[in-house]
Amino acid sequence: MRDFLEFEKPLKEIEERIEKLTKSGPEKKSVQRLLRMLKSRLTKKELEVYGNLTSWQITQIARHPQRPSILEFVDSFCQDFIELHGDRTFGDDRAIVGGFATFQGRSLCVIGHEKGQGVKDRVRRNFGMPNPEGYRKALRLMKLAEKFNRPIVTFIDTPGAYPGVGAEERGQAEAIARNLFVMARLKVPIVAVITGEGGSGGALALGVADRVLMFEHAIYSVISPEGCAAILWEDTTKAPEAASALKMTGGELLKLGIIDEVIPEPLGGAHREVEVTAQRLAKSLSTHLSQLEAQTGDKLVTARYEKFSRMTALAPVSPLDTDHPDTN
Repeated sequence: MRDFLEFEKPLKEIEERIEKLTKSGPEKKSVQRLLRMLKSRLTKKELEVYGNLTSWQITQIARHPQRPSILEFVDSFCQDFIELHGDRTFGDDRAIVGGFATFQGRSLCVIGHEKGQGVKDRVRRNFGMPNPEGYRKALRLMKLAEKFNRPIVTFIDTPGAYPGVGAEERGQAEAIARNLFVMARLKVPIVAVITGEGGSGGALALGVADRVLMFEHAIYSVISPEGCAAILWEDTTKAPEAASALKMTGGELLKLGIIDEVIPEPLGGAHREVEVTAQRLAKSLSTHLSQLEAQTGDKLVTARYEKFSRMTALAPVSPLDTDHPDTN
């Protein structure tokens, strides 16, 4: 069953008519003519609906409940995936999945947010909102990847880090900050892919990468449109205006130099044709990993430092400076 978003309602009506006619006996010539007409109308309507999406509509697609996740992508183009669990401090956070897999003959570390499929799985995975142990698990795997000289690929899809009392008590802010600090210095290639919703520090904790890729209908922002609207206007109904002002879509972020590539999606979104989407992602990952693997560890760190420094007005000390106050 396909879930339709509010702005997709016109498509739903046409698709339902096509489905009913297909079941009624498509061998009749009159039915075949009607089906051809409806399919032509559907194609035109899809081009009309998806040809000029607003930032708020892209946000809705990015949050679509059927949007593919890290586990679907890994299953599609990776082999021999071995998932590793736990942060060796508190427990295992199901909102973040991580482990090692083989991709096109190379061994790499894959880590990402997992929102889950179905109500029970979503609850178990806390709707993709990690606790600090999730970020510490990710950090443990990234350090392991560096130890064995394995590239790292992260998949970002979260509304943000979990803001619960327990998470704060266990050091949510420190866990995120530690990831940012350590990822900046890892001497292995890192590619981050924003597959759906990239929200706040919860997303950035997996986003300090040599290359940041983003799906066409994904979003990446310091705050959700609803949160922004609540702060600026004290009115969450202004979320569509906030989404536009935040410049959170792939095309806008590419122009700003925040990301490195926008990966096109099938008409209607990645959830419409998961395998096609996965193939496009695999092709892009192969290109970027090949380019990055040709560089030394020190060059990767220096280029990563310069990449993120260009996004700021400040220029901190070199990431290779051994006199930095915290090098652990």
